[in-house]
Amino acid sequence: MSGVNVWTRSRERMKRFPELFAMCSAEAAVYGKCVVATTAGKQELKKDLCIKEFEALRTCFISAAKQGVK
Repeated sequence: MSGVNVWTRSRERMKRFPELFAMCSAEAAVYGKCVVATTAGKQELKKDLCIKEFEALRTCFISAAKQGVK
């Protein structure tokens, strides 16, 4: 297995990230608002506080990525 192919595939996926992010902007905004709300003041972000919002964003990313597969 060649390491070059692994890096090439990773770069190609990363190049698509802005496009996928744009397709999921509503979900990303909701997740971001949840993170901001749960870390107001000096509170630290704790695991699973915004799990519902994160899962919605994750689902959107997966769906968007599958639509872009040729």
